[in-house]
Amino acid sequence: MENRSQFGTRAGFIMAAVGSAIGLGNIWRFPAVAYENGGGAFFIPYLFALLTAGIPLLIMEFTIGHKYRGSAPLSYFRMNRKLEWLGWWQVAIAFVISTYYSVIIAWAMSYSVFSFNLGWGEDTEGFLFGEYLKRDVSAGETGSVVLGVFIPLVIVWVVALGILFRGVKKGIEVANKIFIPALVILFLIIVIRAVTLPGALEGLDAFFKPDFSKIADPSVWVAAYGQIFFSLSIAFAIMITYSSYLPKKSDITNNAFITGFGNSSFELLAGIGVFAALGFMAQSQGVTVQEVVSGGVGLAFVVFPQIINSFPALNGLFGFLFFASLVLAGLTSLISITETYVAAVSEKFGLSRKKAVLFGGGLSALVSILFATQGGLYFLDAADYFINQFGVAFVGLIEVIVVVWFLRKLNPLQAHANEISDIRLGAWWKVCLGVITPVVLGFMMFGLFKINLLKQFDTENGNYEGYPDMFINLSGWAVAAFALVLGFLFTVKRWSSKTEADTTYKEVS
Repeated sequence: MENRSQFGTRAGFIMAAVGSAIGLGNIWRFPAVAYENGGGAFFIPYLFALLTAGIPLLIMEFTIGHKYRGSAPLSYFRMNRKLEWLGWWQVAIAFVISTYYSVIIAWAMSYSVFSFNLGWGEDTEGFLFGEYLKRDVSAGETGSVVLGVFIPLVIVWVVALGILFRGVKKGIEVANKIFIPALVILFLIIVIRAVTLPGALEGLDAFFKPDFSKIADPSVWVAAYGQIFFSLSIAFAIMITYSSYLPKKSDITNNAFITGFGNSSFELLAGIGVFAALGFMAQSQGVTVQEVVSGGVGLAFVVFPQIINSFPALNGLFGFLFFASLVLAGLTSLISITETYVAAVSEKFGLSRKKAVLFGGGLSALVSILFATQGGLYFLDAADYFINQFGVAFVGLIEVIVVVWFLRKLNPLQAHANEISDIRLGAWWKVCLGVITPVVLGFMMFGLFKINLLKQFDTENGNYEGYPDMFINLSGWAVAAFALVLGFLFTVKRWSSKTEADTTYKEVS
């Protein structure tokens, strides 16, 4: 009999997996990426990337977690004793991401309150960086803690850790069953309102109008694979951990397809809402849509407040709905990210769930205070760029190469998935994981290393965002390297006897 925590229903697992995949990047990254890479034509490489990399990788990680019944480190250990470090590397990456991701959710929480009286004023950029973040220090300096960020940050961690305290079935599953439907309803309201605004059609035309000439550009295909890779929570240790909580008889491949297409559907919905609103903004300012397109933090906390200011009616309500959507999308992802190291620490050291939440989540919450200081945005920007580009993407490439090429585990994983799934895996799955995915990820990583290493010696253009060498080395490269080093350090200690990792464990079959 298995004592491992489990999701109560299949719907609960899918909600949790989709909730992990749907995050802040779906709302503020995908619309800009699609627009800049061919508009409607971008959906061709995007769909191709989803079917040849996104879903095949999801199936692989779902199968690993379900077959080996553990967190990422434990699952990899059970697959091959020499592979535990890979799981800890992924867990360390998740830990770093959770420390600053929580702060962005705190910003959104603050802005949902500011919405009611349009507290950001007319100069939304000046308000964000000046009055709210109080960023009046240089890169590398912390300054003092900003209370306006620190207080909502505490609330974010109380909510996230409170849910994790309650466990998988009563905490994570219940929370996602509430948050995900609420998120979809809120965003549907936003989209319906946005598409009825003057200029909305011009915005949607800019978003969907295909530029097929860009299909021949390799960088567009790399952008499509990058978007799919980052948006599906692959190589974060999340999907392996979540799938380890599935009952023994669970449809692996169907769950992966539902998760993949569910995430992409929300991205499309986000694109419609964002560009309809950008079209309205462009018309109200008498400029083209191209002149107001933005992505990332700038889109959410500078451009959207400007759009909300221009609304003809109920702008406070629209603002609240938008930022509340960011909070919900962020929380579902933060919970899943934190669960990866809560589960790993619990299994490795034999801790109870509550102790693991207090230790892992508490440590992450303490570290996150760094990003709530006056110089926090500089640290956040550098850590986010380097941990994503040289952490998540790189570990994903290593994961595929090791599992597929060196350990040659595709056959047993395929057999396990086919035994319990309606959609059977065939040659397409092996070709995708054995050839297409590693080649594309390898091409991405080669380009990224080449660009960023050259910048170290480029006195004219300088480092990423023009940051000083010392700051980039400590807050960027060192953070990415820290995750890898930590992965090896955690393998030194033996597993707790409670996990019986190397003795009585039997694979699910």
